Amino acid sequence: ILKTLNSWFWWENIWMPINCTWADFVDRDGLVFPKPHQLYATIPYAFVLLIIRFFSERYVAIPLAKALGIKNVQRVKPQPNPVLESYFRECSRHPSQSEIQGLAKKCNCTVHLVEKWFRRRRNLEIPTVLRKFREAFWRFSFYLTSSIVGFIFLYDKPWFYDIWQTWVGYPFQTLLPSQYWYYMAEIGFYWSLLFTLGIDIKRKADFMAHVVHHLAAIGLMSGSWCGNYVRLGTLVIFVHDTADFWLEAAKMFNYAHWEKTCNMLFIIFSIAFFITRIILFPFWILRATLYQPTYYSTTPVIAYFLFNGMLLTLQGLHLYWGYLIFKILKRFVFLK
Repeated sequence: ILKTLNSWFWWENIWMPINCTWADFVDRDGLVFPKPHQLYATIPYAFVLLIIRFFSERYVAIPLAKALGIKNVQRVKPQPNPVLESYFRECSRHPSQSEIQGLAKKCNCTVHLVEKWFRRRRNLEIPTVLRKFREAFWRFSFYLTSSIVGFIFLYDKPWFYDIWQTWVGYPFQTLLPSQYWYYMAEIGFYWSLLFTLGIDIKRKADFMAHVVHHLAAIGLMSGSWCGNYVRLGTLVIFVHDTADFWLEAAKMFNYAHWEKTCNMLFIIFSIAFFITRIILFPFWILRATLYQPTYYSTTPVIAYFLFNGMLLTLQGLHLYWGYLIFKILKRFVFLK
């Protein structure tokens, strides 16, 4: 069954134009092509990034937070109580008065102590400002580095200025070392975010949107690697990362209560977001993936529909986040 599924998954008609086979993608005559098995390396790279994150948060983010006046608040832990802990996890974090009285009898203690225990236990679930700052600092560091490195990798490439160049010579476009490392680092980063979803701060407003985004990003980048859509893939990565570090910077100054700096950075982020995600992405990237391939092939492969489906999913998330950003800007302008 696994062999059959594997042969279906790697069927040439899914990934590449007619009359092309996987044998055509063997390195030759100075041409180097992406190999699907290279994607296995993104998992170790993700753990390398987690190690870098640990040291950067510990030795850079924490001293920076102290310099900005952010204190590490030590919350008082409640006394260990298996009965109350089980009720807190399985039943309710906010028990009613009658439930508290019942728990007090069960634990042979006063109602006041039970109320105090639940209050302290709830406080432990609330992330500290320092923890929020550390997470924002890590994402800011990665997105800023990725944006700078991406620009260095792309500024001298013809497809950075002429989107039609992404299809010239396709599918036999050689893989550049810069493209390899750009992809590996980016996929590894999103794997690392998935690995830490359970321990990172959960934001109720868009937690599921982030999960969908991370999975779609990994699927898109991995699929584009296998189909050698690397030129377009690097442009998609660059368009996304150039706005994100502004948001993380705004968060960091928000946690430090630098309101004017935070407001200014959020406005810059909003402008960058709408330019890159609402204008450039649909009218530049999606135009290149939906419209331009029809000039090079009259019979689109299955991957054409798969990739464009995931790109449209991303655009749907962009519109959703754009709506949230617009609401914040509206409150900022009209309600001060």
